[in-house]
Amino acid sequence: MPTADLALRDEYAAAVERLAGHTLDALRGAGGAVAPAPAFPGTGPVPRPVLAAARVLGPDVLAPQALGATGPDEQAVLLLAEAHRAFPPSAFPAPAPSTGPPADADRERAAGAALVTAWRDWGTAVLLARALGPAADALLPGAAGEHTGEDTDLGAPQPGHAPHPEPYGWQAWSVRMAQLSALALPGLDGPVHDAAREHSLALARGAVRSVLRCDQRVAARLTRWLAWLAADGRELPLEVEPMLERIRTVGDGSARTALELAVAERLLTGGVS
Repeated sequence: MPTADLALRDEYAAAVERLAGHTLDALRGAGGAVAPAPAFPGTGPVPRPVLAAARVLGPDVLAPQALGATGPDEQAVLLLAEAHRAFPPSAFPAPAPSTGPPADADRERAAGAALVTAWRDWGTAVLLARALGPAADALLPGAAGEHTGEDTDLGAPQPGHAPHPEPYGWQAWSVRMAQLSALALPGLDGPVHDAAREHSLALARGAVRSVLRCDQRVAARLTRWLAWLAADGRELPLEVEPMLERIRTVGDGSARTALELAVAERLLTGGVS
């Protein structure tokens, strides 16, 4: 990879960490805004790495207000809306679910990535639509476009299907659900959440497996789903608090993993209603 591409990748990765850190501070009540200057839309051009970071974090940019840690955060809402204009959701619908072993591994990975992106975009659109109200149609790209599934909150279309463990097993499915952990927030509920309710054992097995493999971020994301299920009143096959403590103790030093843990902790204390 050319040196310029490596530098650009590092710049974008650093922007994601910074925005995750600001979001974490807001969630913990440490003060400050999720979108600090110069990331305020309306005060000049928003740096493209900041917009890309908001696109990567997706619904988690609004996690502090979704979890009741802060009041309405207009700047965070506008930043996330601007990020969706700069990096619009794919115009292509999520792929139809497979019914057998994949004929092409690369094609299957691409389909899985597209499905994850589609569901994360749905979660972002739901939260933004609530926050923006009537202004959503003007500010969100594709708000009036063709739908790929059932309409839910304020016209945000769902992708056509949610990932399920079959036919590829709980290991691959738990990794996919880890990629969708940003949907484990109050105010979001749909087929992905129904799949989590139906397969809590697979989530627990995935979380434990990730801890044993020292993959702390995946472990934190899956434990966040378990915290969401606990807040939803579901019986779980393991205790969430010791898992959070274990991951927190080992850690990986990143703001993104710390944000996952903080959201999980907030879910346990505040519920999902």
